[in-house]
Amino acid sequence: MTMSSELDTAATESPFPETFGRQKGYEKRAVDAFLAQARAAFESDEPGALRSAVVRETAFPLVKKGYAIAPVDAALGRIEDAFAAREREQAMSRRGARAWVAESRQTAQVVLDRLTRPRRHRFDRVGVLRYGYRIDEVDLVADKIARYIASGDPVTPDQVRAVAFRMQRGGYSETQVDAVLDAVVEVMLAVG
Repeated sequence: MTMSSELDTAATESPFPETFGRQKGYEKRAVDAFLAQARAAFESDEPGALRSAVVRETAFPLVKKGYAIAPVDAALGRIEDAFAAREREQAMSRRGARAWVAESRQTAQVVLDRLTRPRRHRFDRVGVLRYGYRIDEVDLVADKIARYIASGDPVTPDQVRAVAFRMQRGGYSETQVDAVLDAVVEVMLAVG
């Protein structure tokens, strides 16, 4: 599905399946408004009108009878990919391919350095009375991503976007882990 057809769904009466019963979904008006904004930004072709990182960080309120979460998230992933591809093309034309590749390599190296730290010491921990991400689960994902960066083991941006961790007392800092996962997606999208 192309970016244009993805955003054309905003013009239909019900672009995504709706939740029913007690199940919550994304608030329809918020999703529709964001899709309209994304369409306008993509069609305007103005650099920086809307960035792929903003698409990745977009969140919607959860309500009864909202849009089903999985199809909306999948659409957002494709929209993010389209914006990232355009950003990559614009950056390469402005700075040149070598500078773009060098910057992406540098970011990948910073991420790899973080992910190859000793297990259980890769991220800051929250206090013993607070909840953070489960350390063993984060370390498992970190190992897989490190193998992707170091040797090209198969991992997709959608797999990284879909990662979810259970919580534990004294776990890893959510903010730090999420920032590194965002950087991983940016590197993946940068290299195409």
